[in-house]
Amino acid sequence: MAAPKVLVSDKLSETAVQIFRDRGIDVDFMPDLGKDKEKLAEVIGQYDGLAIRSATKVTPTILEAATNLKVVGRAGIGTDNVDKDAASQKGVIVMNTPFGNMITTAEHAIAMMFAVARQIPEASASTHAGKWEKSKFMGVELTGKTLGVIGAGNIGGIVCDRARGLKMKVIAYDPFLTEEKADKMQIEKVDLDELLKRADFITLHVPLLDATKNILSRENLEKTKKGVRIINCARGGLVDEEALADLLKSGHVAGAAFDVFAVEPAKENPLFNLPNVVCTPHLGAATTEAQENVALQVAEQMSDYLLTGAVQNALNMPSVTAEEAKVMGPWIELAGHLGNFTGQMTDEPIKAINILYDGVAADMNLEALNCAVIAGIMKRVSSDVNMVSAPVFAKDRGIQISTTNQDKSGTFDGYIKVTVVSDVRERSIAGTVFSDGKPRFIQIKGINIDAEVGQHMLYTTNEDVPGIIGALGQTMGQNNVNIANFTLGRSEAGGEAIALLYVDEQVPAEARAKLAETGLFRQIKPLEFDVA
Repeated sequence: MAAPKVLVSDKLSETAVQIFRDRGIDVDFMPDLGKDKEKLAEVIGQYDGLAIRSATKVTPTILEAATNLKVVGRAGIGTDNVDKDAASQKGVIVMNTPFGNMITTAEHAIAMMFAVARQIPEASASTHAGKWEKSKFMGVELTGKTLGVIGAGNIGGIVCDRARGLKMKVIAYDPFLTEEKADKMQIEKVDLDELLKRADFITLHVPLLDATKNILSRENLEKTKKGVRIINCARGGLVDEEALADLLKSGHVAGAAFDVFAVEPAKENPLFNLPNVVCTPHLGAATTEAQENVALQVAEQMSDYLLTGAVQNALNMPSVTAEEAKVMGPWIELAGHLGNFTGQMTDEPIKAINILYDGVAADMNLEALNCAVIAGIMKRVSSDVNMVSAPVFAKDRGIQISTTNQDKSGTFDGYIKVTVVSDVRERSIAGTVFSDGKPRFIQIKGINIDAEVGQHMLYTTNEDVPGIIGALGQTMGQNNVNIANFTLGRSEAGGEAIALLYVDEQVPAEARAKLAETGLFRQIKPLEFDVA
């Protein structure tokens, strides 16, 4: 099998590029290619992976040309330069490196807080100009002040820790922060209105989402304590910049320090040239250490995915660690086969997909298994669908997804059961993974069986009467179809019965028509599975 091929189209360290090579990946290092959209579109079809910083724009046009692309790795946190919806539609994983620059960004926020508290940039410019305006730049101490942190996650948590070291009182607004975690961090959890009312300094550390856009709106800024200072080293668009400028001019807000802006590059902005406003050009991650860390991290993550299937820090797919990938590989394969079976059996529009996880399966990464099931089902829509794009396909079609977990309930250590619901019927199939690592079908339509998964199969249903095996064998023989294996199951003697034939090639339409002519079969369905 050919080695995966990765293109590095932005500036990454030579150490990071060497990681790809050391892992056995064929890598092309073209650090200026990201600026040439036409050339990038011309060559991207050769590559399985694309490693970028911020210069490369991964647009729908680029993705359309990326016929082999499996993963885009962004060395850094922000992925505004990647069209993630288009990537998901194409089944391309988008990864970032959220931990490589956490300390650097947190330190920048603390530095900006010092700068605005003591008006350092303006005092420096004044002194450089030959002035000695000592009385003009009266600052405030941080010690004893209340810092309001909006978003106490990875970076916000470091800021909280550093601020406590400065003897500040730290309060935090974060819907995902538990009281237990807040106590452990030695900070106080509050709601947003309480934070706005009490904080002397407010610093933001949340992503730009619908829920956080303009979180410091004009209305919320007007609720703040008079003399507050605002720091934003997270994302532009979190603060209403026009409103903040007005409140700075009125004196309600004493100062602001911004590293990020709603429009970047920021050539002009309502905050520019206002007194006691410190501005930097998105320098949060701009340290030698951080740039090296994120480059090494993205190389490791992309290599792990391309070589082992491990998914880390993906923005459009559940993460699967290397350890999980080893254990879950057969179960992910099983989930795909179960979905594929129900997808091939269902001709009418699907309304809902219900997935039951039993025993050991219930303790696994269910988000990843869900994606595999949905991908198997959605193959009926497109052969190009995969675990990344499948949930998008399902959502676009209004399909409801539900999951149920339960403890071990039967003979098997664990199993997965998939039920597809349409306006016409419900159809279910269950499967497990045996100790040999091979997926097996163990139940279809409530009928217990023990069937391996074959590349070419024929599924039939019938009343449990004599002559079924003979009709199947004779018809396959007359049509030169070799049966490799044969599995039967029935609900009860004389009741509903099913058969799964493993054949060397797809059963031709003529043979299926001959079976139908016997009048013995209620359903005759050829099935195809991707079997390694």
